[in-house]
Amino acid sequence: MQVDPNPAGIVTATALPPGICRIAVLIPCYNEEVTIAGVVHDMRAALPDASIYVYDNNSSDRTVELAKEAGAIVRRERLQGKGHVIRRMFADIEADFYVLIDGDGTYEAAAAPQMVRMALENGHDTVMGVREHQDAAAYRPGHVLGNKVLTGLVVSLFGRGQSDMLSGYRVFSRRFVKSFPALSSGFETETEFTVHTLQLNMSMGEVLTRYIERPEGSFSKLNTYRDGFRILGTILNLLKQERPLLFFGAIGLVLAVLGGLIGLRSVLDFIETHTVPHLPSAVLATGLELLAALSLACGLILNSVALGRQENKRLAYLALQAPPCVDL
Repeated sequence: MQVDPNPAGIVTATALPPGICRIAVLIPCYNEEVTIAGVVHDMRAALPDASIYVYDNNSSDRTVELAKEAGAIVRRERLQGKGHVIRRMFADIEADFYVLIDGDGTYEAAAAPQMVRMALENGHDTVMGVREHQDAAAYRPGHVLGNKVLTGLVVSLFGRGQSDMLSGYRVFSRRFVKSFPALSSGFETETEFTVHTLQLNMSMGEVLTRYIERPEGSFSKLNTYRDGFRILGTILNLLKQERPLLFFGAIGLVLAVLGGLIGLRSVLDFIETHTVPHLPSAVLATGLELLAALSLACGLILNSVALGRQENKRLAYLALQAPPCVDL
C-alpha cells in the first residue's frame, strides 16, 4: 500500500491534465442543505472536467434544490441508508475513476486531484483520503477510538488493512466499482470497501487530507454506538463469509476447550474408579465436543465454498477493462 506523506491542501485544480479520463464525483446526501452547494463548488474547482453527481436519500430540506443550483446532476434513492445510495451510484454511473465524498463539507476537496493522480500513476484500484484533524470538534474522540478499534480488528482478522478504514473520502477505479457487491445498507459500507480490497488483493494507496469541522447548522447522521455495533457486526459477518475456517474454527476451539475442562473430572473419575459418577457433566462434555467437531466440519466445507466465490469475484474483476489512461 502506498502512502503519500505530502501535507494536505497543497494540490490544485491543475494537478491533472484536462480531459485525461472520465471522472465522476459521487456525493451521497441526506439533509445537507447547509453544505451541499459548497461541496459541489469545491469539487468543481478541484476537478473541472469531472461529472458531479448528488444522490439524495429522502432529504426533507433544500438539499436537492441547492445541489441543482450549484450545477450538480441530481438523482434520488428512496431506500434509506448510505449503503443503498452507494449501490445505486455504482450501478448507474459509468466512468474511469470515481471520487466518493460526503456532502457534509468535512473533507478537503483540494486533495481530490492528488488522489486521482496517485490512482492513475500507480494503477491503484482505490485511494483513501486519510483524515488528519487538529480540532477535536471536527473528529469526536469517540469516533476516533471506534475507528482505531475497528481498523485494528480488520487488520488482525484479514492480515492487513488501511489507516482510516471508515473514511468516506475515496477514489475508485472502474474495476473496483463494477466488481463491488455492495450488500450493506448503512454506514457499514466503508467496511465492505476495505474487505473487498483486501480479499481481491487490489492495489491501494492513501493520501493525508485535512478533516474539517461541520459548519453551524449541520449535524452528523452517524450514531457512535448504534452504527459502531452495526459495523462490528458487519466485520464478523464478512469474516464468516470470507474466512469461514477461521470463524468456525475459533468457535470449535472454544467449544472443544470448554468440553475438555468439563469432561476432565469424569475422565479422572473413570480412571480412578472405573465409574462415571458425574454423568450429566460427561454428557455435556460429549455434546460440546460433538459441536466442536461439527463447527470445524462446517468451517472446512464453507472454506471451499468461499474459495470458489473469491475466484469468481477475481475473474469478474479481471474481466473488466482497466482504465485506458493509466500512463501519464
